[in-house]
Amino acid sequence: MAKKITKQFKIMAPGGTATPAPPIGPALGAAGVNPGQFIQQFNERTRELNGKVVGCVITVYADRSFDFEIKSSPAAVLIRDAAGIEKGSGEPNTNKVGSITTDQVRQIAEEKMSDLNAGTVESAMRMIAGTARSMGVTVAEG
Repeated sequence: MAKKITKQFKIMAPGGTATPAPPIGPALGAAGVNPGQFIQQFNERTRELNGKVVGCVITVYADRSFDFEIKSSPAAVLIRDAAGIEKGSGEPNTNKVGSITTDQVRQIAEEKMSDLNAGTVESAMRMIAGTARSMGVTVAEG
């Protein structure tokens, strides 16, 4: 018989370097998850990401056990890394803060393909390009 799910929630944490300090620890504790146990397993599974922010979906069961699924980094984080910028523009329609090439957009789209609601890499690339535009990052041919 399947375990009864009591709660399911999402968190964003740095891969391989997460700590049980706020905000992660209290969120886990409130959901009935042992923060130390989760952080140890999470860091083990995300060791190769080395500080890159990743999403995680945590499912908590009635017996206080849990499972979690690691998602890819948010598109905005990947775009910021590719463009070499600290943050997006506060006024993306007037202030452009960087640019990325279509090859970089393709790389990001392929990395995020499993988490996106897209049938082809080309449609995923359009989604990533739209996110880049809303951050004030231009997409250049190349």
